[in-house]
Amino acid sequence: MKRLRFATLLTAALIALLPTMAQANVAYPDPLPLTGQQIIHDPTVIHLKSGGYVAYSTGGVIGARLSKDLRHWTDAGNAFAEPPSWWYEYNNTGDPWAPDISYRAGRYWLYYAVSSWGTNHSAIGVATSPSGLPGTWTDKGKAFTSGTTDSFNAIDPALVRADGRLWMSFGSYWTGIRMVELDPLTGTARPDTTVHHLATRPDAPYAVEGPYIVKHGRHYYLFASYDTCCAGADSTYRIRVGRSTSVTGPYTDSTGKPLLEGGGDLLLAGHGRYVGTGGESVFRARGQDWLAYHYYDAEDNGTPKLGLNRLGWTKHGWPKVF
Repeated sequence: MKRLRFATLLTAALIALLPTMAQANVAYPDPLPLTGQQIIHDPTVIHLKSGGYVAYSTGGVIGARLSKDLRHWTDAGNAFAEPPSWWYEYNNTGDPWAPDISYRAGRYWLYYAVSSWGTNHSAIGVATSPSGLPGTWTDKGKAFTSGTTDSFNAIDPALVRADGRLWMSFGSYWTGIRMVELDPLTGTARPDTTVHHLATRPDAPYAVEGPYIVKHGRHYYLFASYDTCCAGADSTYRIRVGRSTSVTGPYTDSTGKPLLEGGGDLLLAGHGRYVGTGGESVFRARGQDWLAYHYYDAEDNGTPKLGLNRLGWTKHGWPKVF
């Protein structure tokens, strides 16, 4: 009888522990070990045609980092020497956010946002450069804007080409992720463009932002940051993903739940010292895809740092970090 009672109690204890054990068994890979200047926020990374890598980010006048091998990074100043005058229409410090770098038509293109915390009076700007290096950018002004009467927020831009057309996803809160078509010659939104809706959350404040879209196989994959950033070690940012056969959606997760209804497979979340993983982008180097993001270092007072992980694909065509 005692043995039976002990077995019963042990079974009950194990059942009670199952949720905790299941949570403990969720493992995410640590980012690639880095050296040098690792402080960064909302990184966008590209392999330069001249060799090496450049990363641009929120902070400074679009902060710049350089690397020859993806592992050691040096501070390279800023994309611009000083803020273009029109930035001050959107905040009094000339502070830009969340850049996106790409290469097409023989030059580099840098998109970025200017806004103020808590408002959708925002603008996405665009600049071009022959080399992609800091100090070589020429600002071309506004690519797209939002105002306080709009239901979307023009920040966190990311470009993607699809079927010979150029698209820009963007968005933060204010009903989530949106997309517009750009004129490939000017790099600005077409005057008659439709504002497509790609992802949102069921309830206010619709905490999804920082989109990035890539094509793999026959699908377009929408990566986005969910929950709260910018709170140091208290941040709850995490990266989710959905896919669609059309760049404008509808996007669904692996269970079929639409991202417009709060769906999205969890790709990467905080673990250990790596808190609040988000602000992501995807780039290709060394013959493979890479995920770039920031995390808040819980062992360094919540300082935002650069995270890099290899991005692979499962046999069912879903992304996975290594």
